[in-house]
Amino acid sequence: MTFSVSTFTFGGGYIAIPMMRKYFVNELELISEQDLMDMAAIAQSTPGAIAVNIAVLVGYRIAGLAGAIISCVGTVLPPIVIISVISMFYQAFRDNHIISAILKGMEEGVAAVIVDLVIDMGQVILKEKNFLLTMMPPLVFVASFIFNINVLFIIPSCAVLCVIQTYIKSKTGGTFD
Repeated sequence: MTFSVSTFTFGGGYIAIPMMRKYFVNELELISEQDLMDMAAIAQSTPGAIAVNIAVLVGYRIAGLAGAIISCVGTVLPPIVIISVISMFYQAFRDNHIISAILKGMEEGVAAVIVDLVIDMGQVILKEKNFLLTMMPPLVFVASFIFNINVLFIIPSCAVLCVIQTYIKSKTGGTFD
């Protein structure tokens, strides 16, 4: 399944997440929506391509180590083949106005899918009714884009806040929000 997702999604890992939701959560019901969101968060925070990271996590969750390996191969194989073919005909692709127009149109489609993903992930966060998680995205935006605080400071700060919140919740029986 990750082979199919990787073959037909263009634009990076954030585009693969809605496709994975469609197959693994909605159609096959192999993982829950919350599990996928947790895996997406882990995939974003670990080194490497998000699409590969989340595919490995999903594969491992479904079928253990063999599932992780198969998902990894299934995710990286399509881009390798596609890039290899394109590189053999690079000059023809670069000069072809039709292909340029198609790629430009795909950029717009990718942007729309990313906006849809942000809305979906935002709704999941709001459903949790967790004040810290609800306030974190707008505060991170303000810190980064308005105050120009480096993301190398923002990411660990957010991680520490989430660890502190989890610790406090575990000590108070989950009543802290």
